[in-house]
Amino acid sequence: MLDVYAFATPNSVKVPIALEELGLDYALHGVNVRKGEQKAPDFLALNPNAKVPVLVDGDLVLTESAAILVYLAEKTGRLLPASGEGRARVFEQLFFHASGLSPAFGQSGFFQRFAAEPQPIAIERFSSEASRTVSILDGVLARHRFVAGEALTIADIAHFGWLWRREFAGVSLEGTPNVRRWYADIEGRPAVQRAIARVNALVPAV
Repeated sequence: MLDVYAFATPNSVKVPIALEELGLDYALHGVNVRKGEQKAPDFLALNPNAKVPVLVDGDLVLTESAAILVYLAEKTGRLLPASGEGRARVFEQLFFHASGLSPAFGQSGFFQRFAAEPQPIAIERFSSEASRTVSILDGVLARHRFVAGEALTIADIAHFGWLWRREFAGVSLEGTPNVRRWYADIEGRPAVQRAIARVNALVPAV
């Protein structure tokens, strides 16, 4: 049994989606980041960086959503080609996500919602960058069904996490029809729906 520490966040949802797609049993443990539970000593013992998600597989404690996705794919031999161009394309998208899309979405949302004082230049910078990265993804999806080719991979799961929470960053899919098509396809998968339901259930009722 795998243990996953997570919340209903863009990065957290990626792990249950992968686990559901792979058919692996897991226990999901809520870490309410809205209440600062990620800074509690017992959680910091798992991840000193105070971020979700965290995967525990026996003696292995693994942080960083992309690293967890790669680990799960290699553990099962699925959702990641074993070699060649297909594998390289998956990592190309994972790195694009980690260096481009994810930080742009996160910073855009932060400066729009949480900055102590309005920062117009920061909002413009990161909201424009978030939209630009989605446009790049739209071009990729104009050529392929999925972001790394014609089959679902962990790269799709990585991108889906932030696009699932795109309202936080103020991003629209109106001008990116290929991303909109892809998103609907991913969102409609039974495994994805199960994962979303499980992470949403971690949020306490108001």
